[in-house]
Amino acid sequence: MSAEAANPGAHSRRRGRPRIDLRRLGRAAVLGPAARDRLPDAIGHVAEAHRAHHPDADLSVLRKAYVLAESSHRGQFRKSGEPYITHPLAVTLILAELGAETTTLTASLLHDTVEDTEVTLDQVHSEFGAEVGYLVDGVTKLEKVDYGAAAEPETFRKMLVATGNDVRVMSIKLADRLHNMRTLGVMRPEKQARIAGVTRDVLIPLAERLGVQALKTELEDLVFAILHPQEYERTRTLIADNATAGDALEAIAEEFRTVLKDAGIAAEVLVRPRHFVSVHRVRRKRGELRGTDFGRLLVLVSDDADCYAVLGELHTCFTPVISEFKDFIAAPKFNLYQSLHTAVARPDGAVAEVLIRTQRMHTVAEAGVVALGNPYAPGETTGESAADGERADPTRPGWLCRLLTWQRATPDPDAFWTSLRADLAQDREITVFRADGGALGLPAGATCVDAAYAQYGTQAHACIGARVNGRLATLSTVLRDGDTVHVLLAQDAAASGPSPEWLDHARTPAARIAISSWLDAHPEGAKIPAAAPRRPAPLTADRPAAANAVVELLDDIGDPDSGDPDSENPDSRNPGPRNPGGRAHAGVRLAGCCTPVPPDAVTGFAVRGGFVTVHREECPAVTRMTALGRAPLPVRWKDAAECRVTLVAESFGRPRLLADLTEAIAAEGAAIVSATVEPPAQQRVRHTYTLQLPDAAGLPALMRAMRDVPGVYDVSRARHPAATG
Repeated sequence: MSAEAANPGAHSRRRGRPRIDLRRLGRAAVLGPAARDRLPDAIGHVAEAHRAHHPDADLSVLRKAYVLAESSHRGQFRKSGEPYITHPLAVTLILAELGAETTTLTASLLHDTVEDTEVTLDQVHSEFGAEVGYLVDGVTKLEKVDYGAAAEPETFRKMLVATGNDVRVMSIKLADRLHNMRTLGVMRPEKQARIAGVTRDVLIPLAERLGVQALKTELEDLVFAILHPQEYERTRTLIADNATAGDALEAIAEEFRTVLKDAGIAAEVLVRPRHFVSVHRVRRKRGELRGTDFGRLLVLVSDDADCYAVLGELHTCFTPVISEFKDFIAAPKFNLYQSLHTAVARPDGAVAEVLIRTQRMHTVAEAGVVALGNPYAPGETTGESAADGERADPTRPGWLCRLLTWQRATPDPDAFWTSLRADLAQDREITVFRADGGALGLPAGATCVDAAYAQYGTQAHACIGARVNGRLATLSTVLRDGDTVHVLLAQDAAASGPSPEWLDHARTPAARIAISSWLDAHPEGAKIPAAAPRRPAPLTADRPAAANAVVELLDDIGDPDSGDPDSENPDSRNPGPRNPGGRAHAGVRLAGCCTPVPPDAVTGFAVRGGFVTVHREECPAVTRMTALGRAPLPVRWKDAAECRVTLVAESFGRPRLLADLTEAIAAEGAAIVSATVEPPAQQRVRHTYTLQLPDAAGLPALMRAMRDVPGVYDVSRARHPAATG
């Protein structure tokens, strides 16, 4: 396949974009540099493109860099036969068109000199400064002689680490790969496929994450042509057969211009044809394509407010497709992208997709980090040093920070290469918030395990659970954009550790690598004793059971003929009083479903055998029995202070949890009448205690003391299901 055949993006390339004449550049390179008083002819078009974005740029350093690059590469040729200098010139032109500043272009001209010529890195440093030297070093490949098969993954590791300190390193690498892909046709098919595969798995996701859409879309088309030639040819034919498809969009664009002009909104409306891969995706999604499916409309305005004004006018004058609306201005994408997305339908059913953005947003959407200039320029706030010695860079996105963190823990090149591809394959990011108000950037599909390791690193080995939006959640819970996550750690970190099941829930390489490393170092697992018996085990105190409370009836009970099965609690029976003018009653029972204690508001119901069952007034059983026509009996507490209550403690399993809970209960002067510990489930344990308190007024303090036990996240009064009588 020729380089031209593998270059399907020509139809969608911006009008007026200059293409490099390799033959002319070759002749200029052979003739050598121009006189000192003018730029060499070979980089005249580079200077022109650079001045279009930076009118006041000093071009003398470009001339100096070109002279060094041309002289050092002289006599070298590419596989296509052109002088080698045409390659750094082409890479530099790509970056100049995107608006890169002078330092980036200088490094781009020199990016292969240290790797392929006698020029040394020290020479670049001394002649062009530390910034240019750093960029050239960042994109210089590692030698296969030294690294063997690991040369490629280790080179990418080196570039990514350098990118973490200066994003311009990856900008040069992306432009370098784009030009190589444009001229890949001279290589053997198997080598084309290998390079295209790495481009698809690594470079295209990096271009997307850095927001350089202009490079990403062309790389996608070039890879598409090589790896899927039949699909590419079918798509190329489809586009050729619909050469007039743009007319339908142009007609809608003219309607837009009229509507916006009448509304007094200054806007430029453009038709943007889709590139090959985009057309292919739309065809797979929608089947047969209409004319409006081959492109989108772009509306450019001057400020953010005008974006929303345009949106309002279009939604007023046309029928909006609500499901297509997205606001990336209020909530920008993780790669700096901002725009309003919508779609409108015409009476004939044709749907036109619309992008609304400012000129500045459009520049960033096309060029991403390249359009941000030099974030380290003297006098800029971004040039300050970070606390860890690295330069503080506001353009460094969260995904890159995560990548830099986990790659340090992956010395094996194959594991790094596999993890890198898996990480970059997750092309959407969410933001979740920590309990302290900070934010975490995570890939879509991340779980509480990923959040724990993103926040705490290896300290997350002691994670025992999490709360998501205030509610307890399992570690496998998948997080959504905007969730608040509170990671809960065990106090005794040395006795805690991840389980192999965590690997099933981890989506980020950082979490998977940390968990795998811990499991490899601890093949026997965490030395954690069982948090509780595997089967319910009733524990009874030595003290004899006493009455829960004494209740005095105010009215005659009568002789009921129905019962309350939920109140059967033999330990809570008391001899009943004799009411004046009434008859003797067997006694009073406290309902087990709500365990009332003084000073709870209570009510009673007569049951079989002459007993009265006492419920808390808010107990669901009261509502159900009242609905069945059961008459409530007014009751009140006597002055007896001692009471019995059932409490449920929800906790995470950990060593000594049961001992710590019983110690906290005893410290408050309560006696354990009985206790049940349910089998642990997903590291959570449920304890149910029936307690004898010397004074009902001490119940709130007892519950607080139990909640303060590490690992306990909730203590509540028992609420057992209550059936109707």
